[in-house]
Amino acid sequence: MLYRDLATQEEIDRAYDPMRGRDPAVLLEAWRRRSEASRAHHRTTLDLPYGPTLAECLDLFHAEGRGEERAEGREEGKPAPCHLFFHGGYWRSLSHKEFGFVVDGLVASGITVAVVNYALCPAVAFGEVVRQARAALAWVYRNAASLGVDPRQLSVSGHSAGGHLCAMLLATDWEGPYGLPQDLIRGALCVSGLYDLAPFPWSWLQPKLQLTGRDVSDYSPILQPCHVPAEVRLVAGGEESSEFARQMQAYAEHLRGLGIGVESAVLEGDDHFTLLEHYRPGGRFVDWITALHS
Repeated sequence: MLYRDLATQEEIDRAYDPMRGRDPAVLLEAWRRRSEASRAHHRTTLDLPYGPTLAECLDLFHAEGRGEERAEGREEGKPAPCHLFFHGGYWRSLSHKEFGFVVDGLVASGITVAVVNYALCPAVAFGEVVRQARAALAWVYRNAASLGVDPRQLSVSGHSAGGHLCAMLLATDWEGPYGLPQDLIRGALCVSGLYDLAPFPWSWLQPKLQLTGRDVSDYSPILQPCHVPAEVRLVAGGEESSEFARQMQAYAEHLRGLGIGVESAVLEGDDHFTLLEHYRPGGRFVDWITALHS
């Protein structure tokens, strides 16, 4: 067996195929159109650099005021909570520009959203992708005042590869190398994340990812400690490959064994991509993230 009960590359590829009959061109075109509308509709600061390379940038969607907050006497100009979103694409495709549509419900709820870009494999090594995700969060924390956000009110979420990156943020020793508070993340939502990298060296992705054995051990969240005492929620779709739900449950058990409070759920009726619809205004992801910052 190459990985668990998967004996061939074809079986691994099938088990980790998120498309499952989808037309990627149609999907991406819809995301791009919706994201352009979100950038046009909201107050934004685009392509803010958080690191020295061109790929290290993010789009910031500024929080909108809420009537109920004004009624409660929320101070004008008070720093807003900030949520960082990390996109998917199996670490080797897509960018922040396709995912601006996830912000609509959050900014309307008074939360500033940073949609984070990062360099892609194989142009960079896998570990560099993880480093950039960490750098983005550290940059937002350190520059909170100029961004108009509250550094004590940071949360993160990510989809697919972005879910993996959020899990690696939880595995980061923020006090040691970064000199930041260990509890700088209030909550993390990982949507169809990948937490065990072991199958991917045997998959069609390997020519792009070029994973080494050390990469698998160092960057598989299921093999790492959890340094951050955040609220964690993990979700997978009932209509996607069962490997996504299995990885989710294995990671949830890993976190519980470390004493981390975590909720996990398979959302029946959702596939790998319809899960993103829960970021719409009134969606369950919006409700959960907003509750973190209430």
